Amino acid sequence: MAKSKFEYVRQFEKDDSCLPNCWIVVRIDGRGFHKFSDDHKFEKPNDEGALLLMNKCAECVMNQFKDIVIAYGVSDEYSFVFRKGTTQFSRRESKLMSNLVSLFSSSYVFYWKDYIKQTALLYPPAFDARVVLYPSNNNLKDYLSWRQADCHINNLYNTCFWKLVLEGHCSNTEAEERLKGTVSSDKNELLFSQFGINYNTLDEFYRKGTILIWKKVDEEVLKVCRSKDDVEEQERVVIRSRRRVTHLHTDLIGDAFWLQNTEILEC
Repeated sequence: MAKSKFEYVRQFEKDDSCLPNCWIVVRIDGRGFHKFSDDHKFEKPNDEGALLLMNKCAECVMNQFKDIVIAYGVSDEYSFVFRKGTTQFSRRESKLMSNLVSLFSSSYVFYWKDYIKQTALLYPPAFDARVVLYPSNNNLKDYLSWRQADCHINNLYNTCFWKLVLEGHCSNTEAEERLKGTVSSDKNELLFSQFGINYNTLDEFYRKGTILIWKKVDEEVLKVCRSKDDVEEQERVVIRSRRRVTHLHTDLIGDAFWLQNTEILEC
């Protein structure tokens, strides 16, 4: 960069490098998505296409930023965890946050038509982001457990609420009053007794959210081979192993997930 008398203004930039040896979590949230989902006629309580679109955007982010070791998403939010030793963007908070949220947002618009069939995109979606540092493995596990517990609480409530509204002939206000002060057991009983639904048998995609991690997978690749005299060509299938983003819908609050995926916390 050429020197000039104006370059002194760089002195006003804040040093926002994240502390070393900490897990860096970038959490992205939809802004005003209650209205956005209503305007775009998302199915209640869960719109499969909208959730798959969020997962696609998160996968795009992970494929671009290989230092992300795990991501967790539910509803209109996604958390991305960079490995402790990442040097991406010199660990600058503003660069990490702005790059992730801009790629996620642009992917949401770009892939919209592939996942949302019922309506065209009426106006641009908006996402905000924040960066939080966690110094220990237990801190990180508790953070992800918190987000999954929140997924369960919200999904159970929303499932009850929309069943009461759509099938129970309740207004929104009446449904809210019906659920006020109830605990999980009350909501499970309501779903079973009034609508014949065992909540625990509903798809884990909705009850547990989506976990994205890297896994080695074997893929069949068609390879063209030439004869020694370089005349005849033959095609044969070979097996190659490569790292790919894998989608899981399972419990990460207990120990089983972490024992099966020890490589995550070893990064």
